[in-house]
Amino acid sequence: VQLQASGGGLVQGGGSLRLSCAASGRLFSSNAMAWFRQAPGKERDIVAAINWSGAVTNYQDSVKGRFTISRDSAKNTLYLQMNSLKPEDTAVYYCAADPRPYITVPSMALGPYDVWGQGTLVTVSS
Repeated sequence: VQLQASGGGLVQGGGSLRLSCAASGRLFSSNAMAWFRQAPGKERDIVAAINWSGAVTNYQDSVKGRFTISRDSAKNTLYLQMNSLKPEDTAVYYCAADPRPYITVPSMALGPYDVWGQGTLVTVSS
């Protein structure tokens, strides 16, 4: 699986962005996926995860109610809809895949995800 993230940019606080992650290869539809972010000088943290079917999602507490992760298996694309953006959401956002097939509950840990996209920068101004 290869992953290509896009959709980042500069937005004012309170605004919205939608990130996309296009997956190539035949494993996307059977794999849990996640969005991570890394701010300058900080560790990479998970933002949201979704299981292979899209039925189960998990979110970092700081983005609950503001971000929505979703997937379109027909398009082999993962999305992250980000609303009510805050300056502290500024980071490089990465999509990632868990290579284990048909995981029911997607992991919120870094370890299982070992297929990564290149990252897209999100900057939120105050």
